[in-house]
Amino acid sequence: MFGFGKKEAKTPEDRLDELQKKRDWAGLAKAYYELGVSAMDGGDLNHAQLWLHRADTIYSADDTTYEKVGDKLTDDCSDRIGTLEDEEGLLYNAAPAEIEARAEELSDVQLRIWGMLSMARLVKLGERLSALPGCHVLGELGWAVEMMFQSTQAPPTQEEYQRLMDVCNGLYELGDSQAFYGGGEINVPGGAPFQVFDLNGMGVLLELNGFLDSHLRLLAALSQKADELPTAESSVVACALLPDYYVRTGAGRLEEVPRIKAELARISDDYAAVRDQLPLEEIGKKITQYMQLDILAK
Repeated sequence: MFGFGKKEAKTPEDRLDELQKKRDWAGLAKAYYELGVSAMDGGDLNHAQLWLHRADTIYSADDTTYEKVGDKLTDDCSDRIGTLEDEEGLLYNAAPAEIEARAEELSDVQLRIWGMLSMARLVKLGERLSALPGCHVLGELGWAVEMMFQSTQAPPTQEEYQRLMDVCNGLYELGDSQAFYGGGEINVPGGAPFQVFDLNGMGVLLELNGFLDSHLRLLAALSQKADELPTAESSVVACALLPDYYVRTGAGRLEEVPRIKAELARISDDYAAVRDQLPLEEIGKKITQYMQLDILAK
């Protein structure tokens, strides 16, 4: 008899890779959904959060993909995501809730600066991700956060305002693009590769887009001497936690992951700094230091 061995069963990762390479976006959305359903039904709510939100991002980005996936899947996925949003024990929900509560004690300017400090910690990662096809806008985060901070002291030029608007729009466009969910990744020394799609957790691109948009509207209102100014939101503060990366790579219980614990500590330290009105010069130094920080380093 010929000793042909059995083919090894494909792992979920193999299946996802194949679908990405084939650019079968509807198939990829369905695969993520199936993984999410399996995780949720098995009580693994972090992985359910990861996979279901990936499915939602893909089918929501393109009408053709949405139609191929079908209402039955999208409706159930949406219902499941709504259920997960009510789970208080998830870091995905607990961290933003705590940040929102603390934000109530800050002025609008303090809240905006708190957000800038968190945004600065994404600069180094953004620079590395910007080398991936279609992700060049992520290399603009450093310039953007510096300009936003400077504009708290002096109004920007028209060219600076327009450039910030271009970055804002570019982040929104990236979130709906195949460059975002198509499998691009960078190496992480001593760890698993980081996928640009890992920014899906905490809605990093949407939150950065909203943060920049709010700042642009503030600058426009100030230039027009408007009576009412747009208010800042706190959700961008959690963006550097990157929980999707740690869930996807099996780093363990999120609250015990050293890099997440370090980021939560930085969020708390920044809150204390802005609450206690640390001088702007010192805030500027903090932003500069954070822009050089590799938040994925062990």
